Amino acid sequence: MMSSLILKCSVPNLPVFKVGGLQKIKMELSLTQPDDWHLLLRDGDLLEAVAPLSARHFGRAVVMPNLRPPITTTAAAIAYRESIMKALPEDSNFTPLMTLYLTDRTSPDEIKLARKSGVVYAVKLYPAGATTNSQDGVTDLFGKCFPVLQEMVQQNMPLLVHGEVTDPDIDIFDREKVYIDTVLEPLIQKLPQLKVVMEHITTADAVRFVESCNEGTVAATVTPQHLLLNRNSLFQGGLQPHNYCLPVLKREVHRQAIVAAVTSGSRRYFLGTDSAPHERRRKECPCGCAGIFNAPVALSLYAKVFDEAGALDKFEAFTSFNGPDFYGLPRNTSIIKLSRTPWKVPDHFSFTSGDIIPMFAGETLEWLPSD
Repeated sequence: MMSSLILKCSVPNLPVFKVGGLQKIKMELSLTQPDDWHLLLRDGDLLEAVAPLSARHFGRAVVMPNLRPPITTTAAAIAYRESIMKALPEDSNFTPLMTLYLTDRTSPDEIKLARKSGVVYAVKLYPAGATTNSQDGVTDLFGKCFPVLQEMVQQNMPLLVHGEVTDPDIDIFDREKVYIDTVLEPLIQKLPQLKVVMEHITTADAVRFVESCNEGTVAATVTPQHLLLNRNSLFQGGLQPHNYCLPVLKREVHRQAIVAAVTSGSRRYFLGTDSAPHERRRKECPCGCAGIFNAPVALSLYAKVFDEAGALDKFEAFTSFNGPDFYGLPRNTSIIKLSRTPWKVPDHFSFTSGDIIPMFAGETLEWLPSD
C-alpha cells in the first residue's frame, strides 16, 4: 500500500510535510482572514440571501453603492449599513465598509461628512450608463466633479473607478483601454496624490497602467472571473448569460497578463470579487443583466489560480494584506483555512423571489474554505 502524504502550509511560509499510513494526499492552507474590496450586496430579500454567504469567508467588504436610488449621501450609507448588519447572522463579525456614489451633484462637504462618519471608506465613480444602476453616474469628471476630487485628496479618501468609456461608437472590448488613455492618465497627472483603485481590471493595458503609477497611490482589484475566464466563455455551447459581466470578459492574452500580475507578488493588486447577484430570470431573458455571482466560490477560485501558477506562497498577501495596507486599515487577526478537498458547487441558491445561479454552478472545485 502506498503511504499518504499530508501537506500543511501556512502561507507564505514553506510547507511542512507529514507522512501517514494511507494513500490520500491532503493539503491545507492557513490564511489571515481575507477581505473583499469590491462587493455588491443589493438590498431587500436579495441582500438577506447573499450577505451571509460573503460573511462566511470574508472579514470585511467594500460595499458598492449602486442601489435604486443610489447611496449618494453619508446618511444613506449609514442607513444601508444598518440594513446589511440586520441581514447577517447574529454571531457574524463581518464589517461592511461603505461607499458613496459619485454624481455631478456631489459636494465637497459631503466628502467631509463621509470621512467624519467613520463608516464611509471610499467614493465610487461610475461613468453614467457603464453598468448596472449607473444611470445617475458621472458625466463631467473634470468639471463638476473636480472640487470633490480635490477634497478627496485632502481627506485621503480613495476613488474607486469603473474604468470604461460609455461612447457607443467605441467597441465594448476596447472601452477599458480608451478610459485609461482619456480619463485615468489625465486624472493622475492632474491629481497625483489622489488614491485610485481601478476596479475589476480586465486587460494587459490596465496592468501596464497600474504598474506605471506610484505604488500606494494607484492599485487594482481583480475578480475570479477575469482570472479564470476569457471571452470564449460567453459563447461556448451557446450563449452563457451567467458568464456575462461588465467589464466584459476579454481575450486570453489579457487574462494571462492579469494572472501574471496578480501572482507575481506585487502589492498593487488585491482581492475584489465584484460578486453581483441577480435573480435567475433577470439573467436568462432577452436582455439579461450584467453580473456574476461568485461569493460562495470566490476564495476557492482564487486559490485555484495561485495553485496553478505555482504561487501559493503569494496567495495570502493578495487576499489579506495588500487591500488593508492600501486603505491604511489594520490587517485581520483571525485565521481561515482552505483544504484541498473536492466539493461540488450548488446548482443554485434560492431566496424569496427566485433563484441565484453561482459562478461554476454544478462544477467540482478543489479548494474548500472553512466556515
